Amino acid sequence: MTVAVFDPRQCALGEGPLWHPLRGQLFWFDILGKRLLSRDDSGAREWLFKQYVSTAGWISADELLIASESALFRFHLETGISEPVANLEADNPATRSNDGRADPWGGFWIGTMGKDAEQGAGAIYRFHNGGVTQLFSGFTIPNAICFAPDRRHAYFTDTSTRRIMRQKLDGEGWPLGAPTLFVDLGIEGLNPDGAVVDAEGCLWNAQWGASRVARYAPDGAFISAITFPARQISCPAFGGDNQATLFATSAADGLTGESDGQTFSCLQAIKGQSEHQVRL
Repeated sequence: MTVAVFDPRQCALGEGPLWHPLRGQLFWFDILGKRLLSRDDSGAREWLFKQYVSTAGWISADELLIASESALFRFHLETGISEPVANLEADNPATRSNDGRADPWGGFWIGTMGKDAEQGAGAIYRFHNGGVTQLFSGFTIPNAICFAPDRRHAYFTDTSTRRIMRQKLDGEGWPLGAPTLFVDLGIEGLNPDGAVVDAEGCLWNAQWGASRVARYAPDGAFISAITFPARQISCPAFGGDNQATLFATSAADGLTGESDGQTFSCLQAIKGQSEHQVRL
């Protein structure tokens, strides 16, 4: 399992990697740089925005649903045209979007946080059937939003708590009861960041400041970890042929290493889930 540099461009805060299954192409964000990045057969690609952008889901072969600091919007990759879909704390200039992911029902979960990581300023929302519903509040740094392949559970964390939570879901993808503890990383002093669940139901969590992505069994037991040449690994994603490549973004903010902020790839013997389609 050799780690390679997938893209050498440094991101101040790389986040939100998304493998587009129809295009066979990875997209990711540099939140602080207000840009969307990708690579295709022609080489490196980049789109700049006026607001912070952090994560996306795929709508069609040419369109993404992107979360900015004030909205969810439809973005056409070839024309660059944006179309508003829904407001996201548009009346609060102190917050921005952070981690998010499409759910198995065509919805999209998205977290918000204070631009200076103010304590308790953020929340987690679900976009579904054209509307945005707040699911949880009082978050400082929402991360690790992902879904089990059996559709019975979602996962998320408030990084500041160092606890990854598991949330039972009903048949339409809404939270059922209160979340329960999945993994407590405070014991090891680890900071949970972005996460994804593989086809076997195991959760892969990027751990900020620890240069790694760790894999946990469905019961929360630690299985293994992959070490990366960047300190601030921020979020993993599966993609490539047969969903067998693990990609990981990183952040150069506050660091000076050449590898910090780059995006990495690592071929796995384990397959990931295909990213779900967002339905507007």
